[in-house]
Amino acid sequence: MNPGSIVTPVRIAVTVMCLVWGSTWFVVREGLSEMQPFGSGGMRFFLAWLVMSAVAPGIAAREGGERPTWRLVVVMATGNFAISYGIVYWAEQTLPSGLTAVLWAVFPLMTAGVSQLQGTEARLHGAQWWGLVVGFVGVVLLFLTDVRSVGGDAVERGLVLLLSPLVSALATAYIKRHGAHVSAALLNRSALLLGSLMLLTAALLVEGGISPPSTAKGALGIMYLALFGTVLTFTLYFWVLRQASTVALSLIAYVTPAIALVVGASLGEETVTAWTLGGLTFVLLGCALVLRRPAAGAARA
Repeated sequence: MNPGSIVTPVRIAVTVMCLVWGSTWFVVREGLSEMQPFGSGGMRFFLAWLVMSAVAPGIAAREGGERPTWRLVVVMATGNFAISYGIVYWAEQTLPSGLTAVLWAVFPLMTAGVSQLQGTEARLHGAQWWGLVVGFVGVVLLFLTDVRSVGGDAVERGLVLLLSPLVSALATAYIKRHGAHVSAALLNRSALLLGSLMLLTAALLVEGGISPPSTAKGALGIMYLALFGTVLTFTLYFWVLRQASTVALSLIAYVTPAIALVVGASLGEETVTAWTLGGLTFVLLGCALVLRRPAAGAARA
């Protein structure tokens, strides 16, 4: 495929993912008023699997690609769905949706770090290393101000939340490395089933059962998260992953926290302080430094 021919589809796909994923943080938190976290996440991914079972064969025929191995399915189901989203749902019981999205914006930094350890991307040089420091300062600033002000066990949940983008970065890097010729639709379909079963099992063991949404609003929230926040976005994500580097694709994390803050403040009356914006600025500045092109001399070296 000519790389120039995919520029527009890739940009459209990334735009759609930013808009949808920017809104899902708030929808997740709203749903937790009716459902337990693991049960809610499990139902979301199980419904998404039902839809993907119907549409995946047709999508796979158009996109091409091989059938995924079970190893790839297990990695995606565990890293990108069960563990990563299980932590997010659990953390949003306490943390505001916008703040959760801002903390998750360290994903590009973790992706870059994982890529360095695995040797799957070019080595970082000069100011790129400072980007990791600046991003870390932003996270510390958020914990000292906004996270601590939430009260309760917010600090503990915030620290655990940082494991979510790390696990996702590890899984994404593995899929990028070993799944370049795999059908994104088929991989997504199989991983959704396994990931949903993991979360539903956790709901049975930890939460004492699986309770469906009790209102039409809750049911619509689950449907939105399943159809748009999962089926559409993850199919696009792992298709684009075959066309672009993991670090470049993680730039989605630039836009989604800003959208999440706007949605949370306007619909959920969540507070956005100067410290929130300051911490986000440090995190995104760190991402920008890490993802910048190295100087010509460093690149030649």
